[in-house]
Amino acid sequence: MRGGLWQLGQTITRRLGQSDKKTIARRCYASEADLKKTVLYDFHVANGGKMVPFAGWSMPIQYKDSIMESTINCRENGSLFDVSHMCGLSLKGKDCVAFLEKLVVADVAGLAPGTGSLTVFTNEKGGAIDDSVITKVTDDHIYLVVNAGCRDKDLAHIEEHMKAFKAKGGDVGWHIYDERSLLALQGPLAGPTLQHLTKEDLSKMYFGEFSIIDINGAKCFLTRTGYTGEDGFEISVPSENAVDLAKAIIEKSEGKIRLTGLGARDSLRLEAGLCLYGNDMEQHITPVEAGLTWAIGKRRRAEGGFLGAEVILKQIADGPAIRRVGLFSTGPPARSHSEIQNENGENIGEVTSGGFSPCLKKNIGMGYVKSGLHKAGTKLKIVIRGKTYEGSVTKMPFVPTKYYKPT
Repeated sequence: MRGGLWQLGQTITRRLGQSDKKTIARRCYASEADLKKTVLYDFHVANGGKMVPFAGWSMPIQYKDSIMESTINCRENGSLFDVSHMCGLSLKGKDCVAFLEKLVVADVAGLAPGTGSLTVFTNEKGGAIDDSVITKVTDDHIYLVVNAGCRDKDLAHIEEHMKAFKAKGGDVGWHIYDERSLLALQGPLAGPTLQHLTKEDLSKMYFGEFSIIDINGAKCFLTRTGYTGEDGFEISVPSENAVDLAKAIIEKSEGKIRLTGLGARDSLRLEAGLCLYGNDMEQHITPVEAGLTWAIGKRRRAEGGFLGAEVILKQIADGPAIRRVGLFSTGPPARSHSEIQNENGENIGEVTSGGFSPCLKKNIGMGYVKSGLHKAGTKLKIVIRGKTYEGSVTKMPFVPTKYYKPT
């Protein structure tokens, strides 16, 4: 689904308030039988989840509260997301680091065991195949999570290169965690709430760190990370324990942490200035153009050795032709593919994500513009449904991040 999660959630909310709910259900969920379901599906429905198709899965777009309310509650208290549609996998073997470094821009070898980073899988032209959070568990074990909509192409890409790597004597294998579910716990109450469910001291676990620990009686892969700009965790839990863990988290928070759907997840990540693959990053967009040069390790910039390195390293040296920017705009919220113009009405780019910020109470967005017009404060125009509205470039994130880091 490209871009319209927030908009879709608002539409469903209005329609459910105005129309017969059974009619809307039939209209929205006609292909339900063809969709995959996470182990929490019945739990979502029982808690008022409004289920929609997303990347081949039936997922909650929102629950009983509005997307606006859910977004604000995440920042004030906390949210629990079911992200089990995403694909977790491990690469193992003495050469797994060398293998992965052929496919991503990160300095994987330079990561300390138990730490991770955002990275990008690139193609031969330097474009982004997908973005992923990778963790070096040990020197011979890498854990990573790839996007649901990119699962098939990502796994095919990894497998193709793995076969060639192993044919040359490389030692690497993989395991895809289809037997596990993935929960994202985000917000200021995430740490205190999760601490009730584990004996490990979470105050010593910082942003980007990983550990395999018991949580609520189940062996979990815990990463202090997220997609909201808030402190939080992604928890890979055996699927048979997922519902019990979700219930325990909500109970221990005394209901302050709420089940939250994809609609609020989209507004939260946009407020945090984070890319959505398929909107803000695609096969023809490089990490440099996407503003992710920081994710390209210093050693990798010197040595290359990943797909598309020649294109990417040239862009680092000379500057890219286009750049991802944050946007403020007047009028209705800008949507994906809205045209961006300079003050003279000339095309300079397009919007890739946009919506109304529940926290800032104003329109925000991101998109790509020609280099030289990317600096904060640059005035521009955005064309929405044939009408032109005033806008400007701004720095991101729109809402300050609150990652848990050493002081």
